[in-house]
Amino acid sequence: MIKDQDDLSQGAKTPVSAKRAGRNQAPKDLTKTPSARSKARRFALQAHYQIQLNDCSVASVEEQFLQDHDMKRVDTEYFHELLSGTTVHRRELVALITPTLDRSFDSLDPIEKAILFIGCFELVHRIDVPYRVVINEGIELARQFGATESHKYINSILDRLAKGHRTSERGR
Repeated sequence: MIKDQDDLSQGAKTPVSAKRAGRNQAPKDLTKTPSARSKARRFALQAHYQIQLNDCSVASVEEQFLQDHDMKRVDTEYFHELLSGTTVHRRELVALITPTLDRSFDSLDPIEKAILFIGCFELVHRIDVPYRVVINEGIELARQFGATESHKYINSILDRLAKGHRTSERGR
């Protein structure tokens, strides 16, 4: 009898048919839930959006988010790092992003700007985060919060940035 992957990982003590009988739903530990860092990125995006529209300070928005939102399963240190890092390095990030655009930086949608700030910051200053994760997270944020086709635009920009700043990781 050929064993499937589940049989191999569980020692094949139960017949395959018995295991598959109760598989209408995935086990709780295998369901997709956003990671603490994904949640930090999502809140950082929302905070950036609020900052852009209301012209308020990063510190006040961060404090508001920490008080008003359920942050129990959020990497709040990463949330802080994304907000403060994108603020401190704003000019550098704009200078890196602008050559990859097909229009002016100021003409970008506030959601696209926020996603690109976060993604570019991670690509340049958080090399511990794989570039594919940065790109995928940016795409997911654009799908969730951006315009209909913005995820494609975000993908192309972050991919260009990764080619320029993660050459050793990309193997080129």
